[in-house]
Amino acid sequence: MNLLLSAVPVLLMGTGLFYMLKLKGFYFLHPCRVLSPLFDKKRGGGISPVKALLMALAGTLGVGNIVGVATALSLGGAGAVLWMTVSALVAMVLKYAEILLAVKHRRYTPDGSPEGGAPYYIEDGLTAVGLPKIGKLLAGVFAILCLCNTFTVGSMLQSNAVAGALEGGFGVPLWLTGAVVSLLCIPVVGGGAGKIAKLTEGIVPVMTVGFLLLCVAVIFLRRERVPDAICHIFTDALSFKSAGGGFLGFFTSQALRYGVMRGLVSNEAGCGTAPMAHAAAHTDSPAEQGAFGFVEVFVDTILLCTVTALAILVSDSGHLAYPDDGVHTAQAAFSSVLGEWAGGFFAVAVFFFGVATILCWAHYGMTSLRAMLRHHPRLFGVCRYLFLPGYALSVFLGAVVAPTWVWDMTDLALALMTLINLFVLVLMSREVKAETDLFLQKPRRRK
Repeated sequence: MNLLLSAVPVLLMGTGLFYMLKLKGFYFLHPCRVLSPLFDKKRGGGISPVKALLMALAGTLGVGNIVGVATALSLGGAGAVLWMTVSALVAMVLKYAEILLAVKHRRYTPDGSPEGGAPYYIEDGLTAVGLPKIGKLLAGVFAILCLCNTFTVGSMLQSNAVAGALEGGFGVPLWLTGAVVSLLCIPVVGGGAGKIAKLTEGIVPVMTVGFLLLCVAVIFLRRERVPDAICHIFTDALSFKSAGGGFLGFFTSQALRYGVMRGLVSNEAGCGTAPMAHAAAHTDSPAEQGAFGFVEVFVDTILLCTVTALAILVSDSGHLAYPDDGVHTAQAAFSSVLGEWAGGFFAVAVFFFGVATILCWAHYGMTSLRAMLRHHPRLFGVCRYLFLPGYALSVFLGAVVAPTWVWDMTDLALALMTLINLFVLVLMSREVKAETDLFLQKPRRRK
Protein backbone atom coordinates (compact mmCIF):
# COMPACT_ATOMS: atom_id res chain seq x y z
CA MET A 1 0.00 0.00 0.00
CA ASN A 2 2.84 2.41 0.84
CA LEU A 3 4.38 1.79 -2.59
CA LEU A 4 1.05 2.51 -4.30
CA LEU A 5 0.50 5.71 -2.35
CA SER A 6 4.06 6.81 -3.11
CA ALA A 7 3.47 6.24 -6.84
CA VAL A 8 0.39 8.44 -7.00
CA PRO A 9 2.21 11.80 -6.57
CA VAL A 10 4.69 10.89 -9.30
CA LEU A 11 1.99 9.79 -11.76
CA LEU A 12 -0.33 12.67 -10.88
CA MET A 13 2.35 15.28 -11.48
CA GLY A 14 3.67 13.45 -14.54
CA THR A 15 0.23 13.30 -16.18
CA GLY A 16 -0.41 16.93 -15.25
CA LEU A 17 2.85 18.00 -16.91
CA PHE A 18 1.96 15.90 -19.96
CA TYR A 19 -1.35 17.75 -20.30
CA MET A 20 0.27 21.13 -19.70
CA LEU A 21 2.53 20.47 -22.68
CA LYS A 22 -0.24 18.87 -24.75
CA LEU A 23 -2.50 21.89 -24.32
CA LYS A 24 0.43 24.35 -24.40
CA GLY A 25 -0.52 25.85 -21.05
CA PHE A 26 -3.44 27.71 -22.67
CA TYR A 27 -5.01 28.49 -19.28
CA PHE A 28 -1.95 30.53 -18.28
CA LEU A 29 -1.76 32.27 -21.68
CA HIS A 30 -5.48 33.01 -22.03
CA PRO A 31 -6.83 33.53 -18.50
CA CYS A 32 -9.66 35.84 -19.59
CA ARG A 33 -10.91 33.33 -22.13
CA VAL A 34 -10.77 30.55 -19.54
CA LEU A 35 -12.72 32.59 -16.98
CA SER A 36 -15.31 33.92 -19.46
CA PRO A 37 -17.83 31.05 -18.85
CA LEU A 38 -18.22 32.33 -15.28
CA PHE A 39 -20.00 35.41 -16.61
CA ASP A 40 -22.19 33.78 -19.24
CA LYS A 41 -25.93 33.66 -18.75
CA LYS A 42 -27.62 30.39 -17.77
CA ARG A 43 -28.51 28.28 -20.81
CA GLY A 44 -31.34 25.78 -20.80
CA GLY A 45 -33.23 24.44 -17.80
CA GLY A 46 -32.08 22.56 -14.76
CA ILE A 47 -28.71 23.11 -13.12
CA SER A 48 -26.72 26.05 -14.46
CA PRO A 49 -22.96 25.70 -15.06
CA VAL A 50 -22.20 27.92 -12.04
CA LYS A 51 -24.51 25.86 -9.82
CA ALA A 52 -22.69 22.74 -10.99
CA LEU A 53 -19.41 24.42 -9.96
CA LEU A 54 -20.80 25.26 -6.52
CA MET A 55 -22.08 21.70 -6.08
CA ALA A 56 -18.64 20.36 -7.00
CA LEU A 57 -17.03 22.83 -4.58
CA ALA A 58 -19.41 21.56 -1.90
CA GLY A 59 -17.95 18.11 -2.50
CA THR A 60 -14.38 19.32 -2.13
CA LEU A 61 -14.67 22.08 0.50
CA GLY A 62 -14.83 20.39 3.88
CA VAL A 63 -12.63 17.78 5.51
CA GLY A 64 -9.96 18.21 2.84
CA ASN A 65 -9.57 21.91 3.52
CA ILE A 66 -9.78 21.87 7.30
CA VAL A 67 -9.17 18.47 8.84
CA GLY A 68 -7.16 17.22 5.86
CA VAL A 69 -4.81 20.19 6.05
CA ALA A 70 -4.27 19.74 9.80
CA THR A 71 -3.71 16.00 9.30
CA ALA A 72 -1.24 16.63 6.48
CA LEU A 73 0.72 19.05 8.70
CA SER A 74 0.89 16.63 11.64
CA LEU A 75 1.85 13.61 9.49
CA GLY A 76 3.95 15.20 6.77
CA GLY A 77 5.25 18.34 8.46
CA ALA A 78 5.02 21.95 7.29
CA GLY A 79 6.46 20.96 3.90
CA ALA A 80 3.20 19.24 3.02
CA VAL A 81 1.72 22.71 2.40
CA LEU A 82 4.07 23.37 -0.50
CA TRP A 83 3.33 20.02 -2.12
CA MET A 84 -0.40 20.55 -1.78
CA THR A 85 -0.01 23.80 -3.71
CA VAL A 86 2.39 22.39 -6.32
CA SER A 87 0.18 19.36 -6.93
CA ALA A 88 -2.82 21.67 -7.33
CA LEU A 89 -1.05 23.88 -9.90
CA VAL A 90 -0.05 20.82 -11.91
CA ALA A 91 -3.26 18.83 -11.45
CA MET A 92 -5.74 21.64 -12.20
CA VAL A 93 -5.44 20.87 -15.92
CA LEU A 94 -6.48 17.30 -15.13
CA LYS A 95 -9.66 18.59 -13.49
CA TYR A 96 -10.34 20.53 -16.70
CA ALA A 97 -9.77 17.44 -18.86
CA GLU A 98 -11.93 15.09 -16.79
CA ILE A 99 -14.82 17.57 -16.59
CA LEU A 100 -14.64 18.09 -20.35
CA LEU A 101 -14.79 14.33 -20.97
CA ALA A 102 -17.57 13.83 -18.41
CA VAL A 103 -19.78 16.42 -20.13
CA LYS A 104 -19.03 15.11 -23.61
CA HIS A 105 -19.70 11.46 -22.74
CA ARG A 106 -22.62 11.93 -20.37
CA ARG A 107 -25.93 10.12 -20.61
CA TYR A 108 -29.46 11.16 -19.75
CA THR A 109 -31.70 9.68 -17.07
CA PRO A 110 -35.29 8.63 -17.85
CA ASP A 111 -36.56 12.05 -16.74
CA GLY A 112 -34.20 13.80 -19.16
CA SER A 113 -31.60 15.02 -16.63
CA PRO A 114 -27.95 14.86 -17.73
CA GLU A 115 -25.69 12.53 -15.77
CA GLY A 116 -22.09 11.54 -16.30
CA GLY A 117 -18.66 11.02 -14.85
CA ALA A 118 -15.53 8.93 -15.08
CA PRO A 119 -17.28 5.52 -15.35
CA TYR A 120 -18.91 6.65 -18.60
CA TYR A 121 -15.89 8.13 -20.35
CA ILE A 122 -13.66 5.28 -19.14
CA GLU A 123 -15.92 2.79 -20.92
CA ASP A 124 -16.30 4.97 -24.02
CA GLY A 125 -12.57 5.72 -24.25
CA LEU A 126 -11.47 2.10 -24.14
CA THR A 127 -14.30 1.00 -26.44
CA ALA A 128 -13.09 3.54 -29.01
CA VAL A 129 -9.67 1.82 -29.15
CA GLY A 130 -11.17 -1.65 -29.51
CA LEU A 131 -11.14 -2.72 -25.85
CA PRO A 132 -14.83 -2.71 -24.84
CA LYS A 133 -14.52 -5.52 -22.27
CA ILE A 134 -11.61 -3.86 -20.50
CA GLY A 135 -13.50 -0.58 -20.67
CA LYS A 136 -16.54 -2.07 -18.93
CA LEU A 137 -14.32 -3.76 -16.34
CA LEU A 138 -12.36 -0.62 -15.44
CA ALA A 139 -15.51 1.52 -15.46
CA GLY A 140 -17.14 -0.96 -13.06
CA VAL A 141 -14.10 -1.05 -10.77
CA PHE A 142 -13.97 2.73 -10.71
CA ALA A 143 -17.68 2.97 -9.88
CA ILE A 144 -17.31 0.46 -7.04
CA LEU A 145 -14.33 2.35 -5.59
CA CYS A 146 -16.22 5.65 -5.86
CA LEU A 147 -19.23 4.10 -4.15
CA CYS A 148 -16.97 2.90 -1.33
CA ASN A 149 -15.53 6.40 -0.96
CA THR A 150 -19.05 7.78 -0.83
CA PHE A 151 -19.46 5.98 2.49
CA THR A 152 -15.99 6.96 3.79
CA VAL A 153 -14.69 10.37 2.70
CA GLY A 154 -18.16 11.44 1.55
CA SER A 155 -20.08 10.67 4.73
CA MET A 156 -18.09 9.16 7.62
CA LEU A 157 -15.13 11.55 7.54
CA GLN A 158 -17.39 14.55 7.06
CA SER A 159 -19.76 13.65 9.89
CA ASN A 160 -16.82 12.80 12.15
CA ALA A 161 -15.35 16.25 11.52
CA VAL A 162 -18.71 17.93 12.12
CA ALA A 163 -19.36 15.98 15.33
CA GLY A 164 -15.86 16.64 16.65
CA ALA A 165 -16.11 20.36 15.95
CA LEU A 166 -19.52 20.73 17.59
CA GLU A 167 -18.38 18.73 20.61
CA GLY A 168 -15.29 20.93 21.01
CA GLY A 169 -17.14 24.18 20.33
CA PHE A 170 -20.45 23.66 22.13
CA GLY A 171 -20.20 20.34 23.97
CA VAL A 172 -22.78 18.64 21.72
CA PRO A 173 -22.66 14.83 22.12
CA LEU A 174 -21.23 12.99 19.12
CA TRP A 175 -24.25 10.71 18.73
CA LEU A 176 -26.66 13.64 18.71
CA THR A 177 -24.79 15.39 15.90
CA GLY A 178 -24.70 12.16 13.93
CA ALA A 179 -28.45 11.65 14.35
CA VAL A 180 -29.35 15.22 13.37
CA VAL A 181 -27.09 15.36 10.30
CA SER A 182 -28.22 11.94 9.05
CA LEU A 183 -31.87 12.98 9.36
CA LEU A 184 -31.22 16.33 7.65
CA CYS A 185 -29.59 14.74 4.62
CA ILE A 186 -32.43 12.30 3.86
CA PRO A 187 -35.00 14.72 2.32
CA VAL A 188 -32.36 16.68 0.37
CA VAL A 189 -30.57 13.62 -1.02
CA GLY A 190 -33.93 12.10 -1.90
CA GLY A 191 -34.66 15.18 -4.03
CA GLY A 192 -31.74 14.52 -6.38
CA ALA A 193 -29.13 16.81 -7.93
CA GLY A 194 -31.55 19.76 -8.25
CA LYS A 195 -32.18 20.06 -4.52
CA ILE A 196 -28.52 19.48 -3.69
CA ALA A 197 -27.42 22.21 -6.11
CA LYS A 198 -30.00 24.66 -4.74
CA LEU A 199 -28.84 24.17 -1.16
CA THR A 200 -25.09 24.31 -1.91
CA GLU A 201 -25.62 27.49 -3.94
CA GLY A 202 -26.47 29.28 -0.71
CA ILE A 203 -24.08 27.53 1.68
CA VAL A 204 -20.78 27.45 -0.22
CA PRO A 205 -20.15 31.16 -0.99
CA VAL A 206 -21.14 32.41 2.48
CA MET A 207 -19.15 29.86 4.47
CA THR A 208 -16.13 30.11 2.17
CA VAL A 209 -15.88 33.88 2.68
CA GLY A 210 -16.51 33.56 6.43
CA PHE A 211 -13.90 30.87 6.93
CA LEU A 212 -11.38 32.74 4.77
CA LEU A 213 -11.83 35.89 6.91
CA LEU A 214 -11.25 33.82 10.06
CA CYS A 215 -7.96 32.51 8.69
CA VAL A 216 -6.85 35.97 7.55
CA ALA A 217 -7.58 37.36 11.03
CA VAL A 218 -5.32 34.73 12.65
CA ILE A 219 -2.53 35.39 10.14
CA PHE A 220 -2.79 39.16 10.61
CA LEU A 221 -2.66 38.97 14.42
CA ARG A 222 0.39 36.68 14.26
CA ARG A 223 1.96 38.32 11.20
CA GLU A 224 5.39 38.45 12.83
CA ARG A 225 5.51 34.64 12.62
CA VAL A 226 4.62 34.45 8.92
CA PRO A 227 8.20 34.72 7.53
CA ASP A 228 9.40 31.89 9.79
CA ALA A 229 6.40 29.76 8.85
CA ILE A 230 7.03 30.24 5.13
CA CYS A 231 10.71 29.44 5.59
CA HIS A 232 9.76 26.30 7.54
CA ILE A 233 7.40 25.21 4.73
CA PHE A 234 10.11 25.40 2.05
CA THR A 235 12.95 23.88 4.07
CA ASP A 236 10.77 21.00 5.25
CA ALA A 237 9.34 20.38 1.78
CA LEU A 238 12.79 20.09 0.22
CA SER A 239 14.23 17.88 2.97
CA PHE A 240 15.17 14.31 2.07
CA LYS A 241 15.54 13.10 5.64
CA SER A 242 12.25 11.17 5.80
CA ALA A 243 13.40 8.58 3.27
CA GLY A 244 17.15 8.68 3.44
CA GLY A 245 17.91 11.11 0.64
CA GLY A 246 18.29 10.89 -3.10
CA PHE A 247 15.69 10.93 -5.86
CA LEU A 248 13.74 8.03 -4.34
CA GLY A 249 13.78 9.76 -0.97
CA PHE A 250 12.33 12.89 -2.50
CA PHE A 251 9.36 11.12 -4.10
CA THR A 252 8.65 8.96 -1.05
CA SER A 253 9.03 11.69 1.55
CA GLN A 254 6.28 12.12 4.11
CA ALA A 255 5.80 15.78 3.15
CA LEU A 256 5.30 14.95 -0.53
CA ARG A 257 3.10 11.91 0.08
CA TYR A 258 0.77 13.51 2.60
CA GLY A 259 0.81 16.88 0.87
CA VAL A 260 -0.26 15.43 -2.47
CA MET A 261 -2.69 12.85 -1.05
CA ARG A 262 -4.40 15.37 1.24
CA GLY A 263 -4.41 17.82 -1.66
CA LEU A 264 -6.09 15.12 -3.72
CA VAL A 265 -8.67 14.58 -0.98
CA SER A 266 -9.20 18.33 -0.97
CA ASN A 267 -9.59 19.19 -4.67
CA GLU A 268 -10.13 15.69 -6.14
CA ALA A 269 -8.23 16.71 -9.29
CA GLY A 270 -7.26 13.66 -11.32
CA CYS A 271 -9.34 11.12 -9.39
CA GLY A 272 -12.53 11.53 -11.45
CA THR A 273 -15.18 12.35 -8.82
CA ALA A 274 -16.01 16.06 -9.20
CA PRO A 275 -16.90 15.66 -12.93
CA MET A 276 -20.05 13.86 -11.74
CA ALA A 277 -21.33 17.21 -10.45
CA HIS A 278 -20.27 19.16 -13.54
CA ALA A 279 -21.86 16.61 -15.88
CA ALA A 280 -25.26 17.61 -14.47
CA ALA A 281 -24.87 21.13 -15.87
CA HIS A 282 -26.96 22.25 -18.84
CA THR A 283 -24.21 23.47 -21.13
CA ASP A 284 -23.51 23.08 -24.83
CA SER A 285 -19.73 23.21 -24.51
CA PRO A 286 -17.72 20.50 -22.68
CA ALA A 287 -14.60 22.71 -22.68
CA GLU A 288 -16.45 25.71 -21.22
CA GLN A 289 -17.66 23.61 -18.32
CA GLY A 290 -14.17 22.15 -18.01
CA ALA A 291 -12.82 25.66 -17.49
CA PHE A 292 -14.71 25.78 -14.19
CA GLY A 293 -12.27 23.10 -13.01
CA PHE A 294 -9.44 25.62 -12.91
CA VAL A 295 -11.52 27.90 -10.67
CA GLU A 296 -12.50 24.99 -8.46
CA VAL A 297 -8.93 23.83 -7.78
CA PHE A 298 -7.67 27.38 -7.25
CA VAL A 299 -10.35 28.24 -4.69
CA ASP A 300 -10.21 24.88 -2.94
CA THR A 301 -6.50 24.17 -2.58
CA ILE A 302 -4.33 27.06 -3.69
CA LEU A 303 -6.40 29.61 -1.80
CA LEU A 304 -8.25 27.98 1.11
CA CYS A 305 -5.89 25.11 1.94
CA THR A 306 -2.82 27.34 1.85
CA VAL A 307 -4.42 30.03 4.02
CA THR A 308 -5.75 27.41 6.47
CA ALA A 309 -2.34 25.78 6.80
CA LEU A 310 -0.60 29.13 7.33
CA ALA A 311 -3.14 30.09 10.01
CA ILE A 312 -2.48 26.81 11.86
CA LEU A 313 1.32 27.18 11.60
CA VAL A 314 1.41 30.73 13.00
CA SER A 315 -1.15 30.10 15.75
CA ASP A 316 -0.23 29.85 19.43
CA SER A 317 -1.13 26.13 19.58
CA GLY A 318 0.77 25.07 16.44
CA HIS A 319 0.19 22.17 14.07
CA LEU A 320 1.00 19.45 16.62
CA ALA A 321 -1.55 20.41 19.27
CA TYR A 322 -3.53 17.17 18.68
CA PRO A 323 -1.36 14.91 16.45
CA ASP A 324 -4.12 12.34 15.95
CA ASP A 325 -7.05 14.73 15.69
CA GLY A 326 -7.18 17.18 12.79
CA VAL A 327 -10.46 18.73 13.91
CA HIS A 328 -9.24 19.79 17.34
CA THR A 329 -5.85 20.84 15.97
CA ALA A 330 -7.52 23.33 13.62
CA GLN A 331 -10.04 24.39 16.27
CA ALA A 332 -7.29 25.01 18.83
CA ALA A 333 -5.37 27.12 16.30
CA PHE A 334 -8.22 29.61 15.88
CA SER A 335 -9.24 29.64 19.55
CA SER A 336 -5.67 30.19 20.75
CA VAL A 337 -5.41 33.44 18.79
CA LEU A 338 -8.94 34.81 18.52
CA GLY A 339 -10.51 33.47 21.70
CA GLU A 340 -13.21 30.94 22.50
CA TRP A 341 -15.76 32.52 20.16
CA ALA A 342 -13.58 31.50 17.22
CA GLY A 343 -13.91 27.88 18.26
CA GLY A 344 -17.68 28.23 18.05
CA PHE A 345 -17.53 29.90 14.64
CA PHE A 346 -15.17 27.18 13.48
CA ALA A 347 -17.65 24.53 14.62
CA VAL A 348 -20.46 26.22 12.66
CA ALA A 349 -18.25 26.49 9.55
CA VAL A 350 -17.30 22.82 9.74
CA PHE A 351 -20.97 21.92 10.17
CA PHE A 352 -22.06 23.69 7.00
CA PHE A 353 -19.02 22.59 4.99
CA GLY A 354 -19.47 19.02 6.16
CA VAL A 355 -23.20 18.89 5.43
CA ALA A 356 -22.68 20.36 1.94
CA THR A 357 -20.01 17.75 1.21
CA ILE A 358 -22.19 14.93 2.51
CA LEU A 359 -24.99 16.00 0.18
CA CYS A 360 -22.72 16.33 -2.85
CA TRP A 361 -21.08 12.93 -2.30
CA ALA A 362 -24.52 11.35 -2.11
CA HIS A 363 -24.96 12.50 -5.73
CA TYR A 364 -21.58 10.92 -6.60
CA GLY A 365 -22.64 7.66 -4.97
CA MET A 366 -25.97 7.56 -6.79
CA THR A 367 -24.26 8.35 -10.10
CA SER A 368 -21.77 5.51 -9.54
CA LEU A 369 -24.59 3.15 -8.62
CA ARG A 370 -26.50 4.05 -11.78
CA ALA A 371 -23.36 3.61 -13.89
CA MET A 372 -22.82 0.13 -12.44
CA LEU A 373 -26.42 -1.01 -12.87
CA ARG A 374 -27.72 0.98 -15.84
CA HIS A 375 -28.21 -2.23 -17.82
CA HIS A 376 -30.19 -3.73 -14.92
CA PRO A 377 -32.93 -1.17 -14.20
CA ARG A 378 -34.87 -3.36 -11.77
CA LEU A 379 -31.81 -4.07 -9.65
CA PHE A 380 -30.91 -0.38 -9.72
CA GLY A 381 -34.41 0.47 -8.52
CA VAL A 382 -33.98 -1.80 -5.49
CA CYS A 383 -30.45 -0.55 -4.70
CA ARG A 384 -31.56 3.04 -5.10
CA TYR A 385 -34.04 2.70 -2.24
CA LEU A 386 -31.47 0.91 -0.10
CA PHE A 387 -28.80 3.56 -0.75
CA LEU A 388 -30.48 6.40 1.12
CA PRO A 389 -30.96 4.66 4.51
CA GLY A 390 -27.52 3.06 4.17
CA TYR A 391 -25.94 6.45 3.51
CA ALA A 392 -27.76 8.02 6.45
CA LEU A 393 -26.51 5.18 8.68
CA SER A 394 -22.90 5.75 7.57
CA VAL A 395 -23.28 9.45 8.45
CA PHE A 396 -24.39 8.51 11.96
CA LEU A 397 -21.64 5.92 12.43
CA GLY A 398 -18.99 8.34 11.19
CA ALA A 399 -19.88 10.77 13.96
CA VAL A 400 -19.10 8.23 16.70
CA VAL A 401 -16.34 6.08 15.11
CA ALA A 402 -12.65 7.11 15.14
CA PRO A 403 -11.63 7.94 11.54
CA THR A 404 -8.06 6.55 11.45
CA TRP A 405 -8.87 3.40 9.49
CA VAL A 406 -11.27 5.35 7.30
CA TRP A 407 -8.43 7.64 6.18
CA ASP A 408 -6.41 4.55 5.20
CA MET A 409 -9.33 3.16 3.18
CA THR A 410 -9.90 6.54 1.56
CA ASP A 411 -6.25 6.91 0.56
CA LEU A 412 -6.20 3.43 -0.97
CA ALA A 413 -9.47 3.84 -2.88
CA LEU A 414 -8.52 7.33 -4.12
CA ALA A 415 -5.14 6.04 -5.25
CA LEU A 416 -6.69 3.21 -7.28
CA MET A 417 -9.33 5.52 -8.76
CA THR A 418 -6.64 8.03 -9.68
CA LEU A 419 -4.48 5.42 -11.41
CA ILE A 420 -7.41 4.22 -13.54
CA ASN A 421 -8.50 7.77 -14.33
CA LEU A 422 -5.01 8.99 -15.24
CA PHE A 423 -4.53 6.06 -17.63
CA VAL A 424 -7.76 6.93 -19.46
CA LEU A 425 -7.02 10.68 -19.46
CA VAL A 426 -3.75 10.01 -21.29
CA LEU A 427 -5.55 7.66 -23.67
CA MET A 428 -8.17 10.32 -24.51
CA SER A 429 -5.81 13.30 -24.62
CA ARG A 430 -6.33 13.85 -28.38
CA GLU A 431 -10.05 14.25 -27.81
CA VAL A 432 -9.41 16.79 -25.04
CA LYS A 433 -7.00 18.67 -27.31
CA ALA A 434 -9.54 18.81 -30.13
CA GLU A 435 -12.30 20.15 -27.86
CA THR A 436 -9.89 22.70 -26.38
CA ASP A 437 -8.98 24.00 -29.84
CA LEU A 438 -12.69 24.44 -30.63
CA PHE A 439 -13.17 26.29 -27.34
CA LEU A 440 -10.32 28.71 -28.03
CA GLN A 441 -11.48 29.35 -31.61
CA LYS A 442 -15.12 29.91 -30.65
CA PRO A 443 -16.13 33.59 -30.34
CA ARG A 444 -16.87 34.64 -26.78
CA ARG A 445 -20.59 34.61 -25.97
CA ARG A 446 -22.03 38.01 -25.11
CA LYS A 447 -24.47 38.57 -22.26
